Amino acid sequence: MVSPFTTPADVERKTLMILRILHEAGQPVGSRLISRRMQDRGLPSSERAVRYHFKLMDERGLTRLIGNRDGRVITEKGIEEIGRARVRDKVGLANSRIEILAFQTTFEPETGRGLLPVNISLLSEETFPDALRIMEPVFNAGYTVSRRVAMAGPGQRLAGLLVPEGRVGLATVCSIVVNGVLLKNGIPMDSKFGGILQVKNRHPLRFVELIHYSGSSLDPSEVFIRGKMTSVRSVVDEGEGMILANFREIPAPCLPLMEQQLAGLARAGIDGILVKGDVSEPVCQTPVEMNRVGIVLIGGLNPVACVGEAGLDVDNRAMSAVMEYGEMEPFDQILKRYQGRPTNRKKSSTAALPGRNAG
Repeated sequence: MVSPFTTPADVERKTLMILRILHEAGQPVGSRLISRRMQDRGLPSSERAVRYHFKLMDERGLTRLIGNRDGRVITEKGIEEIGRARVRDKVGLANSRIEILAFQTTFEPETGRGLLPVNISLLSEETFPDALRIMEPVFNAGYTVSRRVAMAGPGQRLAGLLVPEGRVGLATVCSIVVNGVLLKNGIPMDSKFGGILQVKNRHPLRFVELIHYSGSSLDPSEVFIRGKMTSVRSVVDEGEGMILANFREIPAPCLPLMEQQLAGLARAGIDGILVKGDVSEPVCQTPVEMNRVGIVLIGGLNPVACVGEAGLDVDNRAMSAVMEYGEMEPFDQILKRYQGRPTNRKKSSTAALPGRNAG
C-alpha cells in the first residue's frame, strides 16, 4: 500500500534509482549506503524510506535480501525493470548526469588534488595487454582529455564500481572535468550535444552525427562506440576519420576567465579543448547563439573506441563517477607494467604517431 504522502510516480522513480544503484554496486548494499547514494544523485531519501521501498521491491521480485546485515542485491527481474524504465524518467538523464558530475568535481589544477569525473571501461582480462597497445597511439596523438588513467583487476573497486571476474577496469578522465572546473570558478557552461567529429588533414572539420544531451538517456559516446561509428585509428594513422567529441557553449564575457582556467588545466596535464571559437561564430560548422562562444571538447573514450574498432570486447560506463586525481597515474606507467606480456592477437599496433596539432 502506498503512503498517502507518496504518489505512485514517486515510488516508481525512487525504485528505479535504487535498482540502478544496486546494479552499479555489483554486491549486497544496505539501506544506509543506498540513502547516501540517493542524496548524491539529488533524490534524498531516509534509511527508513529506503527500507520501505526495499520491502515493496522484494515483494515484486526485483531485489533479494542477503542476510540481515549484508543488504540487498538486484535480481534478473530487477535488471530487466531498469531496461523497461519509463521513457519520461530517462529523457534528459545524460544532461542531469553532466550537471551532477560537474557539481561533484573538486579538482584544483594548481594543487593537482581533488575529485574529477571519469569514464569506466571494462575490458577482457585476457586481451588487456593488447588493448593497451592499441590505445597507446591514441594517447600519443593527443586525442584524449588526459594521459592520466586508473585501473583495477577482477574483484577490485574502481571509482566505486566492482570489477567483475574476467575483467579489468580502466578509468579515463571525462571531458566533464572542464565543466566542473569552470563551474567552481563561476563560469556557466551549457552542454549541448555529443557527436562524431570528422577530422580532415589532422584538423577538425565538422560534426557528422550528434545526440543532444537533453533528449538522451545514454551518453552519446556509448551509443557511437556500440554502433561502430568511429574511425579513431584512421585519424591517428592518416589524419582523416571520425572521433568522439562534445559541443559546449559559454557566455562571451566569460572568455578571458575561461582561458585562464584552461591554461591551469593544461599545466595539470588536462587538455580537453579541441577547438575554441569566436564570439557568436560557428564552430566546426555548428551554429552558436548570439554573445556566446562555442567549444569542442575531446571525447574521453576515444582510446577505448579504438579498442572497439580493433574487434576487442569492451563495455563502457561513460560519465560513470568521480575519483581522486591522485589515484590516477600516467598511461605510460601501466603500459610499461604490461610490456613483454604475451599477446592474444596476431597483430598489434604500437607505432608512435604525430599529435593532433601536427600539420
